[in-house]
Amino acid sequence: MREATAKSDLAAPAAFQPSTDPTSDKQAQMSQLTSTSTEPRRGTEPATSPRRSLHMQLMPEALARVHMQERLQEAEHERLVRAVHLRRRAERMTLKARKALAAVVMQ
Repeated sequence: MREATAKSDLAAPAAFQPSTDPTSDKQAQMSQLTSTSTEPRRGTEPATSPRRSLHMQLMPEALARVHMQERLQEAEHERLVRAVHLRRRAERMTLKARKALAAVVMQ
């Protein structure tokens, strides 16, 4: 029995080993695997379920990371706008002080 199983394992093509990286594109390899399969197709294939479950587990982390990046960019933008506003205000105050000094000197 073990010899027959070992021979069938050697004769079968190498099984697709899904990557643990949820962002990698393996659609071509998965479609090739399903098109060459001789078994009847079932709802979920065991070769894709670990990848899919890992991807689903990592989705909230990815969404949180994107959300935090957006918030950081928004905060940086607000900081720059505030800096420009304060710089313009300082320039106006400097000009006002110069005018006041010139008026005192001219009298």
